[in-house]
Amino acid sequence: MANAGRVTRIGQHVLRPSNSHSRLIHRFLSSLRDAGFDGAPMPVGIDDDGRERLVFIEGDVAVPPFPVWAQLDAALASVAALMRRFHQASRSFDPAGSTWSPEMADPAGGSLVCHNDVCLENVVFRDGVAVGLVDFDFAAPGRPVYDLAQFARMCVPIDDDVNAARNGWEPAGRPARLRLVADVYGLDAPGRQSLLKILGASIARGGEFVRRRVDAGDPNFLKMWNDMGGNERFDRRRRWWEEHEDEFVSAVT
Repeated sequence: MANAGRVTRIGQHVLRPSNSHSRLIHRFLSSLRDAGFDGAPMPVGIDDDGRERLVFIEGDVAVPPFPVWAQLDAALASVAALMRRFHQASRSFDPAGSTWSPEMADPAGGSLVCHNDVCLENVVFRDGVAVGLVDFDFAAPGRPVYDLAQFARMCVPIDDDVNAARNGWEPAGRPARLRLVADVYGLDAPGRQSLLKILGASIARGGEFVRRRVDAGDPNFLKMWNDMGGNERFDRRRRWWEEHEDEFVSAVT
């Protein structure tokens, strides 16, 4: 959404707008490769025109309305497994002393660089299995369980029926899908409690990031804000979570 219409593929490379954090993110992506993780773009550099250049990852990316294959439990589980591998590789990088994007960062902070925006549009699949994460613009140090919670919120999805349907989500057992994420990732009992707590807090403050972009006049976010019903979209999700939270607690713990 943030770079809509400004990303170009030329041969085996992707060119996209860089930002003040791009060189740092490139160092991080290189460290993931050194740690044996091949599920992130390989950085090439920053071109003279200011665009960053990365190696293209072959595969399929789901966009709304999401296709059936991207909504299968197998696809969801494969992303959780990929995130576990990503977080393990991320431990090899020391983020201390560097400045990262605060826009979607874990408010509690942390020492592990997380993606923070693992939605279906930022995952590359092959034959329905997640093989790559893209768009690390909002990467920042935080807690792995926070990263996992944001992914679950968007991809289980933890959302009311109206909002979910607008993105093409078919009705599904969302509590069971959240349990699947926790099981595949390997969360222990305290981790599951943290997952649920973080989800509740994220939903409570839902819309803050989008609202900042709307207030700044970003046309892509303005259109999304209007198409999705403005602040009522987030108020409806908050009401829905209050009504259904116990179902998720029972399924996950």
